[in-house]
Amino acid sequence: MGITNMKVCNVLVVDDEPYVCDALKMLLALDGHKVATASNGEEALTVYGRECFDLVITDYSMPVMKGDELAKTIKSRNPDQRILMVSAYVEALTASGSRPTGVDALMAKPFRLEQLRAAMSEALA
Repeated sequence: MGITNMKVCNVLVVDDEPYVCDALKMLLALDGHKVATASNGEEALTVYGRECFDLVITDYSMPVMKGDELAKTIKSRNPDQRILMVSAYVEALTASGSRPTGVDALMAKPFRLEQLRAAMSEALA
């Protein structure tokens, strides 16, 4: 198990880039987390409907349904769901002084394991 004091979580990772899903799954598994993946927002909603998750980690920029739309949809179903958004565009997303609606924490791409752990802690707080 990884070096962290965070409880083990059931995590849904959503990203249209398969290598990003695989990398996140591997990093999360190092800390003992259980991980499901989805390659787009629609698939994520299907997976989300079948299982309970402690945390949803979603990319912002995806075709069909962007991460902020996914976050809003999930929060409309479960207002308590914790959501971490990952994006190469964090500065643009926070230019208004706040993060997108429904998002509990933001993390910039690319990132290291320590940054992932910190962002997860923020999202789950």
